[in-house]
Amino acid sequence: MPTTTLRVLSYNVRSLRDDKRAVARVIQDAKPDVVCIQEAPRFVRWRSRAAALARRSGLVVVTGGRTACGNLLLCQIGVTVRSTATIQLSHRRGVHRRGAAIAVCELGGHRFALVGTHLDLTAGDRIRHSHELFARLHEVTGDDSLPVILGADINELPGGQAFAVFASRLRDTFAVAGDGPGDTFSAIEPTRRIDAIFADRRLSVASCRVLDGPDIPAASDHRPVLAEIDLGE
Repeated sequence: MPTTTLRVLSYNVRSLRDDKRAVARVIQDAKPDVVCIQEAPRFVRWRSRAAALARRSGLVVVTGGRTACGNLLLCQIGVTVRSTATIQLSHRRGVHRRGAAIAVCELGGHRFALVGTHLDLTAGDRIRHSHELFARLHEVTGDDSLPVILGADINELPGGQAFAVFASRLRDTFAVAGDGPGDTFSAIEPTRRIDAIFADRRLSVASCRVLDGPDIPAASDHRPVLAEIDLGE
């Protein structure tokens, strides 16, 4: 039987403050099965704005938005969504509240847990939240047998402590199978790899790259990451 390959996109869209239609074109052109959005709409009319982004991108909303502190999951209609959850992480006064969007999905008969998150600008909060996230993930899914796929704006370079927490539990797909330059920020002149997709160690990573193209500079201040992950035969 053929291998089921999942196309995963992770993208910080800067609250759609730039060219919304360019964002949708970038997502649609990537032909993803699932998308982890950071800085999705979360204030005025956030539900309708998230739905419009999904519609323009040829996808549907899975979960997230304001209740996940700006993390949003999208998918194509061939992906079956079994359950969803949004969580908020511990909050310190004076900084943005952080959280995550989580969904148990299925493609080609293979189930997996999809997670989208966006860590803080402060190192201490990033480290604390990275540990909290994995503890809460177990509470939400209640199933350690589910392979986890996580898309994140980590706000930190590889080798940082929070990045290391993710990499110690999951595989950094770009480190495993990266192709081309890996820097994601800024979109116009990228010099920092602060966005990443991580995959369960039981899964095979076929490819990973940072996208470029004419719409990228106009769409957001980040470049998106696209990974192909083999779910199995």
